[in-house]
Amino acid sequence: MKRLLVFIRKEFYHVFRDQRTLLILFGLPVAQIILFGYALSSEVKNIGIAMQDNSHDVHTEKIIRKIQSSSYFNNADPILDYKDIENRFKDGSIKCAVIFPANFGSDLQRIGGAKIQVIADASDPNTATIVTNYLTAIVNDYQHELNPSAKPNYQIVPELRQLYNEQQNGSLNFIPGVIALIFMIVCTALTSVSVVREKELGTMEILLVSPFKPIMVLIAKAIPYLVLSLINFVIIIFLSVYLLDVEIKGSFILLLAESILFIITCLSLGLLISNVTDSQQTAMLISMMGMMLPTLLLTGFMFPLENMPWIFQAISHLLPSHYYYIIVKAVMLKGLGFSYVWKETLVLAGMALLLLTVALKKFKIRLS
Repeated sequence: MKRLLVFIRKEFYHVFRDQRTLLILFGLPVAQIILFGYALSSEVKNIGIAMQDNSHDVHTEKIIRKIQSSSYFNNADPILDYKDIENRFKDGSIKCAVIFPANFGSDLQRIGGAKIQVIADASDPNTATIVTNYLTAIVNDYQHELNPSAKPNYQIVPELRQLYNEQQNGSLNFIPGVIALIFMIVCTALTSVSVVREKELGTMEILLVSPFKPIMVLIAKAIPYLVLSLINFVIIIFLSVYLLDVEIKGSFILLLAESILFIITCLSLGLLISNVTDSQQTAMLISMMGMMLPTLLLTGFMFPLENMPWIFQAISHLLPSHYYYIIVKAVMLKGLGFSYVWKETLVLAGMALLLLTVALKKFKIRLS
């Protein structure tokens, strides 16, 4: 145990002496949490909109005021003509235009119905759909205020309730995936260079002639990153709760235990990469690019897996981050217990054991 502690202390020295490692370990997680929590959101806001009022009656003025008071839109100057609309769409100053016909008010009073033309920039179909839904909701709300007593013979009124995110906090959609992404990149990337660095520096001979067994060498390489990753976990949770208003609804102890298991899985993968590569650049490229893109695309927090072809859904089940993402959502956001995540926990434990076994098998006890 004394020899093991000496090797672990040596690895801590390696980490603290390398400023790049410290930047990746502590700077990258904070930057990603802030970026995904604030900059990236599934909500559509600050949409440039311009309106042309050809009627100039009390109804159009009230609808325009409702649109202008909405936080979803940034109001541009009024539209002059159709050519002006096209020019504004081309230069990107607006994403939507609303045109009220000249007889809007008279039609509404005389025949009980009037039309509004809504033109949206559909180069981004999702944004165009959301914007038109916003405008439709505003018009329907004004119509209800105008004549609340008008009811059809049969009326079906859906009562909506948003489970697990009633405040519509956009950060809740990204935080579980970001936590998985951070551990997958940081833990795997840093441990992937730990063994290959000894090869490049010429110190592998010292490790091989020492009385240490290969399994002890790998454990000594992994423990410092495990401890520092747990510190990282506390920082991430602190930022999520107090900076992004994300509530931990489930057991923190269970979340911590599952995170430790996932960190061990990522460290095992990093050790495997470090054992099968011959340079730090190759190991870093495989761990950073090879793990970051699959985690971003195939975990499920950026793009729904249900919309993907079956082959990509099958590949996603090979990623440890896929199961950890499910666990974090269940425990952190839904408040579920171990009985709901035991299958994913078992898969992660199996992956960790398999990766650590293969990494041990690939550890070369003789230099070529």
